[in-house]
Amino acid sequence: MDLEGKRILAVGAHPDDVEFMCAGSLYLLCRLGYEIHVAVMSRGDCGSVDLSAQEISRIRDREARAACKVLGATYHCVGFRDLCIFNDDAANRRVAALLREVNPWLVITHPPQDYMTDHEMTSLLVRNACFSAPIPNYDLTPFTHAPRCSAIPTLYYAQPIEGIDLFGKPVLPQFYVDVSDCMDVKMQMLACHESQRNWLRAHHRMDEYTESLRCWNAKLGQRVSEVAGRQILYAEAFRQHLGHSYPHENLLAKILGVGVVPEPAYASRE
Repeated sequence: MDLEGKRILAVGAHPDDVEFMCAGSLYLLCRLGYEIHVAVMSRGDCGSVDLSAQEISRIRDREARAACKVLGATYHCVGFRDLCIFNDDAANRRVAALLREVNPWLVITHPPQDYMTDHEMTSLLVRNACFSAPIPNYDLTPFTHAPRCSAIPTLYYAQPIEGIDLFGKPVLPQFYVDVSDCMDVKMQMLACHESQRNWLRAHHRMDEYTESLRCWNAKLGQRVSEVAGRQILYAEAFRQHLGHSYPHENLLAKILGVGVVPEPAYASRE
């Protein structure tokens, strides 16, 4: 496949979200020669119980850049503040500006429903930007002067945190990606966000920050092993946005081949 112009963009609300959502799949794509971009909507200014917003923002920005360096990805920050990501005109233009500056072929972001609104608003804004960034008359001054995107990119949603909706019910993925040989990279990337262990312990009552990542991907691996009929230690899971005008070809399945395993229960309910 011709890789020229085939950029991949992953957008998380906060600096460590992409590591949880899809860092393994990004690493697989990077190894195949794709140009990887990672964007965060906010620098994570509320991610501390001890430091000021300015101090923790600087730390988390540095941590995010270090994690992107592990992956070999280009880092972007849209510049919102934590808990201030909303679906309004200015926000839509800011995120569409990001899309124009990267002009991605494939985009991964949060699912439409997750445990907090920063994630959900990021999902909606990214979805909107995929549609609007190619429109010639959508004026994004002063956010960017980059030309319009060449086309609506293929859009994927990662699994919600713990794989559950707002009522604690499981959210069924469309397919899984085997990331068994990528876990060391995922763990190394997440370990770059060392400021978050104390924060998650205090606010989320969650310790062993990196181990929680391993456990979550192992749980997905157990499910995909049942589906695939072979042992898969770790997996990530996704759904593709298939609404009108968005591309329907499953590019991740096409690119990653046998590393992608469909969820039969998802297909059977369509």
